[in-house]
Amino acid sequence: MTEPSVPATAGRIWRFGDNIDTDAMAPAVLMKAAPEVLAAHCLKSLRPEFPDRVHPGDVVVAGANFGIGSSREQAPQALHQLGVRAVVAPSFGGLFYRNAINLGLPVLVCPDTSRLADGMLATLDLDHAVLQLGDGTTVACEPVPVFLREILHAGGLIPHLKTKLARR
Repeated sequence: MTEPSVPATAGRIWRFGDNIDTDAMAPAVLMKAAPEVLAAHCLKSLRPEFPDRVHPGDVVVAGANFGIGSSREQAPQALHQLGVRAVVAPSFGGLFYRNAINLGLPVLVCPDTSRLADGMLATLDLDHAVLQLGDGTTVACEPVPVFLREILHAGGLIPHLKTKLARR
């Protein structure tokens, strides 16, 4: 069965519940594996089809406390490796949030994700913290501070710092 085509700027929403921990994204037994091996198991324990069917530009939408658990940087790295465009949730584990930003993966706090259903098309407008849905409606998230958007637009903390230092 072929999936319907998705506009280049849009991605499909992958919906997850509350309290998704970093071990679900980066299983402990694979911590020393190459990034692509780790990514092949990302969220597989919750949705076995996820690592094989997620496409670049897709958006993960979750419930409260996404990324709780250990501070492993590999959790957002696995999502990023799979091409996830952003993660949207009412709240995040603090270390996951910062690790995601450092790796260039947008994470948006959105208090009400009830309108964001699995499989919907969504386009992210990071600068305005808005998801434009396939039906034309929008879902606003909390604004991302300018200094964090600069890091995200640069592709992560290291590229951001390299650019800043090169200007000196």
